[in-house]
Amino acid sequence: MKVRKFSIVDASMERSPGQDADIFAGNLVDERHGGPVTIGYGRYGPNQSLSEVMAVNDVMVVLEGELSISTGGDTFTAGPGEIVYMPKGESVTIRSHSEGAVTAYVTYPHWRDPEA
Repeated sequence: MKVRKFSIVDASMERSPGQDADIFAGNLVDERHGGPVTIGYGRYGPNQSLSEVMAVNDVMVVLEGELSISTGGDTFTAGPGEIVYMPKGESVTIRSHSEGAVTAYVTYPHWRDPEA
């Protein structure tokens, strides 16, 4: 794989697997491209919530809006320019606020089902 540059318009946004909220992810590099990690963008509509046990190690950079992340009794809010690390196996709830949010992410290993 060669060096590449991406923007959010390059991402084909799809609803996050297993949920019906207004939350979408768009992989730009993943196992289909031979990359060792998955990178992409996420988009959270206003006042959305996603709860899951992390299947992968996930690094999320908030680009726009704010997200509240709850885990193990702790809750914190991340805004533009802040980075959230969510380790594999951690139970998290991610909530967007009234303006929604846009993120960039890197996961290891790949989170997408290779059969999808």
